[in-house]
Amino acid sequence: MPRDSVMNIAQGGDCIRVQWTGAWLPRCRSLPRHDMGHRVLNGLPNHQVVCPSWSRVDGHELWLSECHRIGFSPEARLYEQGTRTSQDAADQLGCDVAHIAKSIVFVGEEGAVVVIASGANRVDRKRKLKRALGYKPGMATPEYVLESTGYQIGGVPPFGHTRDVSVLMDEDLMQYETIWGAGGTAQTVFPISPAELLEISGAALADVRQ
Repeated sequence: MPRDSVMNIAQGGDCIRVQWTGAWLPRCRSLPRHDMGHRVLNGLPNHQVVCPSWSRVDGHELWLSECHRIGFSPEARLYEQGTRTSQDAADQLGCDVAHIAKSIVFVGEEGAVVVIASGANRVDRKRKLKRALGYKPGMATPEYVLESTGYQIGGVPPFGHTRDVSVLMDEDLMQYETIWGAGGTAQTVFPISPAELLEISGAALADVRQ
């Protein structure tokens, strides 16, 4: 799909305007290399936005295009320090790690299995996933994760994958008002209610906690 048909970009000055957010984002390619990843902007409402290098926003842009396709408008936040682990994300957001909805990819019999789990929980692959799926899924390599979802480990979102995947959602997440998932990169997160996440992701609720 052509880039402009997805993002409908209008350019002006040092910024580009993304139609579905109405926000002005920095034209990062015009910045000197030593400035990449260090320019703080206030273009997105209620966010602390840091202009990253293009190599790190590709996953987020991909996810945004998927969100646009399904009619979901995320309030994504970008943290230059990174939110690669659940604890990283919780520290950046100032929330309990249990409110982080981490997406863990496993190797299924008919494609990838994405488990959306509470950041406070370890996933019981050998017993509870086997019970939920009818078989024990395999451990995924970084290459498998990227190929099967379109995103790198640490940035896998709970939905918006580039291939069909099976999705399970940790039932423990349903007790919270707001939870946070990755937005396509290790630097981006977004808030969502558990009920909306369950609906959008098409996940099956399951007891996955070890």
